[in-house]
Amino acid sequence: MESEGSSRDKMEKRMEEHQQHKKLAASELGDLFENYLGDSLFKCVFEHHLQVVEDEEIKDFIEFALDISTKHLTMIKEIYTKENIPIPVGFGEQDIRKEAPRLFSDMFMVFYITEMTRAGLLTYGGALSSSSRQDIVEYFDMCIQDSSITYQRGIELLLAKGMDILPPNIPYPSKVDFIDRKSFTSAINAKNRPLSAQEIKHLQVNINSNSLGKSFMLGFSQVASSDKLRRYFYQGAQLADKQIKQLGSFLIEDNLPSPKLMDAHVTDSTTPPFSDKLMLYHTTLSNGIGIQYYGLAVSKIMRHDIHAKLATLTAGIAKYSNEGINITINNGWLEEPPTAADRKKLSKMSPGNSPNNFRS
Repeated sequence: MESEGSSRDKMEKRMEEHQQHKKLAASELGDLFENYLGDSLFKCVFEHHLQVVEDEEIKDFIEFALDISTKHLTMIKEIYTKENIPIPVGFGEQDIRKEAPRLFSDMFMVFYITEMTRAGLLTYGGALSSSSRQDIVEYFDMCIQDSSITYQRGIELLLAKGMDILPPNIPYPSKVDFIDRKSFTSAINAKNRPLSAQEIKHLQVNINSNSLGKSFMLGFSQVASSDKLRRYFYQGAQLADKQIKQLGSFLIEDNLPSPKLMDAHVTDSTTPPFSDKLMLYHTTLSNGIGIQYYGLAVSKIMRHDIHAKLATLTAGIAKYSNEGINITINNGWLEEPPTAADRKKLSKMSPGNSPNNFRS
C-alpha cells in the first residue's frame, strides 16, 4: 500500500509539471504587485528607525521585521524575473532620510509593526485564497506564517513593556441561551443591550487602527515639504480623531475602557525621515486597511446602530483617500498596477486600421 507521504510527493510532482508553464492569474499579479510596494515601503520605515532606536529588545524586533520584508522583496523579484515582468519601482534609498532624527518613539514602532502585521494576516489570507499556481500559493502561505510569528512577538513585547492593545475582559457566560427578541439587532432598541464580544473586538481593532493612523498623520503633518501636504496629513489626523471618539463612545456607554491614543509617541521633529511620496502612499495604504476593517466589522456586528455609524465612517475615509490619490497622481507618483488589455485602444493602434490598407 502506498504511504501517505509517497502519495503526496507524487501529487506535488504532478502539480509542478502541470503548472510549470502556467501564467500568473490576474489576482496573483495584483497581489504580488501590492505586496512588493508594501514591503518596499516597510523596509524603508524599518531601516530609518534602526538608525534611531534606543531599546535593544525593540531593535531586535525591528531587525526581525526588516529581514522578513527583505526576504519577501527578494522572492517577488525572482518571480518577476522568471516571468519577464518589469520589477515595480516601489520605494528605496531615495525615499529615506537616514540622518533625520526620530519622528516616533520606540514603543510606537512596536505598536506599528504589530498593527500592520494584523492587517497583513487579512491581506495575505485573501491573496492565498485567490491563488492557484503552486509557487504563489506557497509564497503567500509563507507570508501568513511570517505575519503570525511577527504578530505574536509584537504582542508579547508590548505586554512586556506595559502596553496592552487587546480588547477588555468581559464575564464568562454562565449558561447557554438563545436570542428571542428582534430588538437584539434593531437600530433603535439594540442600543439598550450590552455589546457582544464580537462587537467589542471589532470596535477595539478599529480604534487601534485609527489611533495608529492619527499618530502617523500628526507626524507626517510636521515634516511634509509643502503646505498642501501638511494640511492634507493634518486633516487625516483630525478625521482619525473624530472616528476614534465615535467608536469609543460605544465602549464607554457599556463602561468599557476605550484604547489609549498614541499621540504622545510622536516627537516634535520637523525634519522629514521619508519622502513625500512614501508618506502619501503610506496614507493611502492605511486608508485601505481602515476600509477593510470596517467592512469586516459590518459582517460580524449585529447592532444596526453600529452598522449605520460604520457606513458613515467608511464614507469619510473613502472621500479622504480619494483626495490623497488625486494628489499622488498630480505629482506623478502613482505606479500603475497590472491591468487588463485595453482592447479598444489596441484596435485603434492596429496597422489594419490604416485607410491605406483598404485600397486596392
